[in-house]
Amino acid sequence: MNERLLHYIWKLQYFNKNELTTADAEQLQIIHPGNFNTNQGPDFLDAKIKIGNTIWAGNIELHIRSSDWKSHKHSDDKNYNNVILHVVWQHDVNLDLPFSTLELQSRVSKLLLNKYDELMNTDSFIACEKMIGQVNDITWSSWKERLLIERLQNKSQLIFNYLNENNNHWEETFWWLLAKNFGIKVNSDAFEKIARSLPVNILAKHKNQIHQTEALLFGQAGLLENNFTEDYPQLLKREYRFLKAKYQLKPINISLHFLRMRPSNFPSIRLAQLSMLVHQSLHLFSKVKESNSLKEVKGFLDITANDYWHYHYVFEESSSFKIKNLGTQMVNNILINTVVPVLFAYGHHHHENKYKDKALQWLEQIPTESNTITNGYTKLNISNKNAFDSQSLIQLKNEYCNKKRCLDCAIGNKIIKNA
Repeated sequence: MNERLLHYIWKLQYFNKNELTTADAEQLQIIHPGNFNTNQGPDFLDAKIKIGNTIWAGNIELHIRSSDWKSHKHSDDKNYNNVILHVVWQHDVNLDLPFSTLELQSRVSKLLLNKYDELMNTDSFIACEKMIGQVNDITWSSWKERLLIERLQNKSQLIFNYLNENNNHWEETFWWLLAKNFGIKVNSDAFEKIARSLPVNILAKHKNQIHQTEALLFGQAGLLENNFTEDYPQLLKREYRFLKAKYQLKPINISLHFLRMRPSNFPSIRLAQLSMLVHQSLHLFSKVKESNSLKEVKGFLDITANDYWHYHYVFEESSSFKIKNLGTQMVNNILINTVVPVLFAYGHHHHENKYKDKALQWLEQIPTESNTITNGYTKLNISNKNAFDSQSLIQLKNEYCNKKRCLDCAIGNKIIKNA
C-alpha cells in the first residue's frame, strides 16, 4: 500500500462501507469524503461525516499507519486543527487524538489491490495491455478528448511563454513555432533561433524578392560563409552582406545537422521551403484564423522551393532534377504541431471557443500519425483513425502510461474499478 493508492481508494470510496465503525467501535457514516487537497495541509477538505448521532464537518487526513500522524508532527501544525477523521490503512497505535480513526485494511477488495500491483509491476508497452480490451468505446471516446485538450493546453503554455517574450505578437509567435517545425526534431532549436533573429517586420520588407528572403534565412543560419563558384549562392551572399549591415544582424551560433538524414530533410532544403512560404504568405496566422476549411490552410502550405533547389540539396553540389515541394507528410506535421496548437491557444487566450473547436475539428480531418507509440496502440486494437486519435494516444503514453499514472487515467480507473 502507498499513500497515492490510499488517496485514490478514499476519493472514490472503493471500500466496504457496510456497518462502518471507528477504531473505538463507534458507528460511522461518510456523508461527503471531502475534496482532494493539492496544497499544504490535510489530504481532503470540507468533508462531512456522522459519528454516532453527531454530524462533523471539517478535514480528513490519510496515512498508511496511525503512527505516521506523530512522525509527521501534525499535532504541532495549525493547518491540521480542523481534522475530524484520521483514515489509515493500518491502525498500529492509539495516539489519543481529539478525533476518531478509521482503518481500511480489512475493507478493501483484494482483487483491487492485486490488479493495482499487476499494473505497477508490468514492463510491457503499457501496464494494462492484457486488460485493456474490457474498456468500452464510450470510455475511450471521452478520455481521448480529455487527453487531447490536456495536450493542447500544455502546448498552449509554451505559446503563452513566447507571447510574453514578444509583447503578445501572435504573428511573431506563429513565425517562431513555424520555423521550429520546419527544422524537424534535429534542427528545431537552430531554426527557432533563426526565426527569432529575423522579426516579421524585417521579412515583410523583403518578402517580394525570394532571393532576399533566402539570403536572410541562409545567412542567419551561417550557410553563406563559403567561397562559392556558382552564381546563385554568390548572389545570396552579396545580398546577405548588405542586409546584415543594414539591420545589424547577428548570425545564430548553433550548427545545423545534415548527417544521418534523408536529403529531402536537409536543413538547406527546409530553409529554402520556409523562405518560399514567407515569400508567398507572410501574415500566415491571420489567414489561418480567417480560414473556414482545412483545405484552404493546406493551400497556404502548398509550396515548392525555388528553381535552384530542383538541382541541389546543398549549395555547390548538383543533383538529379527533383522538385522540392513540401510534401504531404510535412504539411500534416506542420498542421498538427504548429497550426492547430496556435489556433487552440489563441481561442483559449481570448476565450473564443470557435477557434478551439475549429482546431479540434481540423485534427479529425488530418490523417493519423504513424510512430512507435501509435503503432503500439494499434496492435492492441485501440482505434487510431486520425490525428485527433494519435495526438491523444501520444499524450496517454507519455504522460500516463510511461509514468504509471494508472490511478489518474480513465482507462486505468475502469480496469481497477472492475476488479
